[in-house]
Amino acid sequence: MDRSLDVVGLGYRYPRGESDVLQGVDLSFPAGSFTVVMGQTGAGKSTLLMTLNGVIPHLKEGRLAGRVLLDGTDLAGFRVQTITEYVGLVLQDPESQLLGRTVAEDVAFGPRNYLVPRGEVTRRVADGLASVGLTGFEHRETAGLSGGEKQRVAIAGILALRPRVLCLDEPTSELDPHGRDELYATVDALRQDRETTIIAVEHASSDVVHRADHLVVLAGGRVVWQGRPGDFFRDPALVAAHGVKPLPVGVIGGALAAAGLVEAAAVPLSVDAAEALVRRLAAGRPLPAPPASPAGPRPGSEAAVELRDVSYTYPGGHRGLTGVSLRIDRGEFVALVGRNGAGKTTLAKHLNGLLRPTGGTVVVGGRDAATLAPWELARQVGYVFQNPDHQVFCPTVAAEVRYGLKLAGLATAEIEARVDEALGFTGLAAVRDEHPFSLGKGERQRLAVASILALRPGILVVDEPTTGQDWAGVQAMMTLVDRLNAGGTTIVMVTHDLDVVAHHARRVVVLGDGGVLADGPTPEVLGSADILAAAAVTTTQPAELSLRLWPEAPPLLDEAALGAHLAAVLTGVAE
Repeated sequence: MDRSLDVVGLGYRYPRGESDVLQGVDLSFPAGSFTVVMGQTGAGKSTLLMTLNGVIPHLKEGRLAGRVLLDGTDLAGFRVQTITEYVGLVLQDPESQLLGRTVAEDVAFGPRNYLVPRGEVTRRVADGLASVGLTGFEHRETAGLSGGEKQRVAIAGILALRPRVLCLDEPTSELDPHGRDELYATVDALRQDRETTIIAVEHASSDVVHRADHLVVLAGGRVVWQGRPGDFFRDPALVAAHGVKPLPVGVIGGALAAAGLVEAAAVPLSVDAAEALVRRLAAGRPLPAPPASPAGPRPGSEAAVELRDVSYTYPGGHRGLTGVSLRIDRGEFVALVGRNGAGKTTLAKHLNGLLRPTGGTVVVGGRDAATLAPWELARQVGYVFQNPDHQVFCPTVAAEVRYGLKLAGLATAEIEARVDEALGFTGLAAVRDEHPFSLGKGERQRLAVASILALRPGILVVDEPTTGQDWAGVQAMMTLVDRLNAGGTTIVMVTHDLDVVAHHARRVVVLGDGGVLADGPTPEVLGSADILAAAAVTTTQPAELSLRLWPEAPPLLDEAALGAHLAAVLTGVAE
């Protein structure tokens, strides 16, 4: 049966919106195809997906124009309850989609509401959880899951409905590299076994460039580019013009093309292809190794925080940390990496007292954290949550920053000076009187940072600071974090984005099963393939290519620097 989906002249304006979020969009999604939608924040990507399964206009009012056709049938006359049986949507925020107390209850919710027989529901729950790597989680409470685990459950719940068309809104934003591979392997299987049509909004180019049939780039609610993903990512200028995160090996290949060594059509899109190209151009001659990645400024020798044999067991018996000992000095920039459920966020929450160890000791500023009141810890350790909406609740941006300062008992003049300082530092001064939830997610994340910075903590913990942000948002956030670190703030960053780690962190701690698997300088850890594989973490494309070409040298982590080095030495070889 045909499962094509088409949109014709699609336009939409939100209630009280001043302009259309979608404008005259015409797209075709053939049966069994995989289309990726990219673009900057506000381009209309999520809005487009919500029109495809009836959330717009049935659950979100507004002015809709144009048609959405499934197998040639206009969906306008159908209830959203009917549409969602055929067109499934996994939302960007998994927490908004979880309804069951336990994992099994949540995944079973959809099929039960469509009166699927009990035995079939059981099979679908098992299949859905297996597809996202959560077999054995059936009885775990959804409230106690990590962000990535919640995202997997949300995806499993939609897979259990067996939709003809599966829409995924940034499905891998909170998943570890292993989880991303599992998810897209599931996507491949769905297309092959059931000819499911897949439409995904993504920022991670490397996950989809080889899998997707079609790439659509939106800007200002319009389609500004569409075609084969490879054609797009082989053109660095085109990628930059549309504000999309570049493919690292594409940047390296682009440098070779700019040097006249290869045609643009030959720019590699994988590490294998890049290695083969470089070796062909070298023609058997040895290539000098690049200089090592810069180490950055050295931190001081004074400990900012120490964990001494720390263990933590969640209510219900799940072990989050097991005997972790770790010292972070003042001024360091440390990244905590590892697969979902490895203990990263659990460890981070011990640094400011959000969690108290069930064994061992946490020492902050030379004092046992257990002896410090919450307000004393908050002044020393600021924590920016993975989801900024968990810590934003005041009616204006300025009031949000002002709130913590009032609790600290500061004088009015000091409070206002710090509010101005924090908003200026984070680039939010122009929206100080706006409601926080009128801002984009990237701005809300900067607001969460501003509210913490106003307290002037010496240690800042940022949990997944780039999740769900477009390339411009990632760069803005990490520039802000770098500025803080350069000013002396100790940074502890929890992230799955190894590209961000490679460009910003100077030390990496790898966690697995609640323990420390590796700890060292960033080039050293990202160059340890065996250790990363044991932790289900994949190194970056530049690091992998560098290690393949020069196995004995520390990997060069910056793709632009690696591309420039290769262009220089290969041009010399060619002469």
